[in-house]
Amino acid sequence: MTRTRFFRRYLGGLLLALLTSAAAVSAQSAIFNIPSTDVMGEKRFYVEADFLAHFGKWDRGGFQSYGYRTVYGVRKKLEVGINFFYTRNGSTGPKELQPNFKYKIYEKEKYGLAVAAGAQVFMPLNRSAGRRTYVMLYSNASKVFKRTNETRVTGGFYRIAGAESDFGSRSGALLGIEQPIKGKLSFAGDWYTGKNRLGYAAAGLTYSFTKRQFLMVGYNFGNEGRANNYFSAFYGFTY
Repeated sequence: MTRTRFFRRYLGGLLLALLTSAAAVSAQSAIFNIPSTDVMGEKRFYVEADFLAHFGKWDRGGFQSYGYRTVYGVRKKLEVGINFFYTRNGSTGPKELQPNFKYKIYEKEKYGLAVAAGAQVFMPLNRSAGRRTYVMLYSNASKVFKRTNETRVTGGFYRIAGAESDFGSRSGALLGIEQPIKGKLSFAGDWYTGKNRLGYAAAGLTYSFTKRQFLMVGYNFGNEGRANNYFSAFYGFTY
């Protein structure tokens, strides 16, 4: 058995074990793009509709991506999820599946501290989405500052395993900030360092219609390349 086949079977088996656990997982809970230290509540289900677009002509890098993200709270500190994305770019139409899981390692509400770790698998469903399945492993920590109206700052690191040789940076930092503004309106911003497909800084606004329903809109700026940017909008609902 090749290393790649073993890698796929191992990750597939791990995901299946999590999804079928008898113990009863926002997309994989995220700030804007990077994972947050939050996990879904036990036996709670989250679904999100996503729209991403670079508004330009196809031959100038224009695209629209449509997708969904789902997360289920397996246990108090464990969530699992699966995302799907389809991209229109005028020719190839990449399709990708993204199984993921996250575990909250530590939490101390009194001091506003939390630590989490997880993984997200990127599985191409057609050739235009890539030729190899790979995984992002990460760990992060967050701190809430009550004196500045519950500002939360998040930082951590990620590592890419199994990607093709031309993927780009294999590791980097992930940074984020969340700031309530007024009432149901909040600001969110985050950044994946590195020169690869994850390498973007994003900023936007979140409006919570209810405790279970929100809309987020923002803009993303690539770490490299001319006009490497796109608009994004997410609508999420928790059951």
